[in-house]
Amino acid sequence: MESVSDYLAICEKAIRVGGHVIRQWAGKFDVRKKGASDLVTAVDVASQQAISRTIREVFPDHCIIGEEDAQERSKADAPLMHCEYRWIIDPLDGTVNFVHGVPHYSVSLALERKGQLLAAAVLDPVLDECFTAAAGQGAWLNGQPIHTSNVTALSDALAAVGFPPGIKQDSPDLKVFLRMIFSCQAIRRLGSAALNLCYLAAGRYDVFWTFSTKIWDVAAGILLIREAGGAISTPEGENYTLDQESFLAAANPALLAQLQAVVAEALK
Repeated sequence: MESVSDYLAICEKAIRVGGHVIRQWAGKFDVRKKGASDLVTAVDVASQQAISRTIREVFPDHCIIGEEDAQERSKADAPLMHCEYRWIIDPLDGTVNFVHGVPHYSVSLALERKGQLLAAAVLDPVLDECFTAAAGQGAWLNGQPIHTSNVTALSDALAAVGFPPGIKQDSPDLKVFLRMIFSCQAIRRLGSAALNLCYLAAGRYDVFWTFSTKIWDVAAGILLIREAGGAISTPEGENYTLDQESFLAAANPALLAQLQAVVAEALK
């Protein structure tokens, strides 16, 4: 039987393979040219296929779900979402940044068993920063232990937010944003949910909220935050489960409680 460390080793190996694919394509896009979106899709698919091959070489019976095959998945594939072991891939998180040459995007991979995250890895292929975590064993950046910050006052916190495409004026993300402007030190929106979560785990950010994620956006980052000492909840303050699409995250329970209070006030 494989150990969590074995799973983590495959996680890191697989995202580095995906990162290599992305590096080969970086800087080769002109967003003004027709067909640029098709090329981006090709990069996403190539990265996901490379990651999937790496996993299947070792775990051929495990299920794999990823952003690039989600749209094509039929009802007949529903058991895939509920099998014992699920490898959850985001082959290129931060696509808009990637296309425009903004060096802030990532490859994300996590392994889940019956609702429990076992191992996770996120690679920033530009900075060659590899964030990893294993259940019960901690979180690391390039092999060095990381921890969430010791900030306990929201007024001292650097926050991150993720907005959905086509955001509307009554979006809960925006309502909370307008409150948080006056509640925390500063807010950043850099365009990669996976890296937002990694930065929180590493103590670079202190809080993060989003109301519009998919499982592949956040699976790896959730384990990283938990293993780095952070706290996560739903916007209503309940326990977060992986298939939900909105959550709050903070460096510690005290800061999470303050964020929950701001969110509750904003969404009244």
